[in-house]
Amino acid sequence: MKALEVYCKEILEQGADGAKVVDPRSVITAEWVRMKCQYGCPGFGKSRCCPPHAPAPDLTRKVVDSYQKAILVHRRLPKREKTKFFNETIVKLEIEIFLDGYYKAWSMGSGPCRLCEECDPNTPCKHGLEARPSMEACGIDVFKTARDNGFPIEVLKTREEERDIFGLILVE
Repeated sequence: MKALEVYCKEILEQGADGAKVVDPRSVITAEWVRMKCQYGCPGFGKSRCCPPHAPAPDLTRKVVDSYQKAILVHRRLPKREKTKFFNETIVKLEIEIFLDGYYKAWSMGSGPCRLCEECDPNTPCKHGLEARPSMEACGIDVFKTARDNGFPIEVLKTREEERDIFGLILVE
């Protein structure tokens, strides 16, 4: 199996601005994060990858704690650029890592799932192999997790600003 740093290098070559192997204990979960989705996001409840359908923070904590290593990926997005390509890249790397023998590999992206124009969360997912919830949908405090691992992230004041997005690949 490849060293995890090799995967970090690969995703940097694919356009990420940062990637590093992190201790999953540095991934911070909090109940308030889910409230930001419920009260503040127009996508709440409209996708299988968003709350209340995404894993709750307590389950996310248990899952994250069952891993010893993870890869945190950073991308600085120009204003209004969508997260779809970034999330697809995260899932492709997760699958590569899995096929290389890290059988527990699983990932979370950034923002709402954009694989379908409309999603009926009460029916099976049409993109079950590619769809993943975002870190924030699962109750991860992305700001604290990013900052504690040396990555930049700031609150946006307008939609015209560049923004920092993150993905997490739990590996082993």
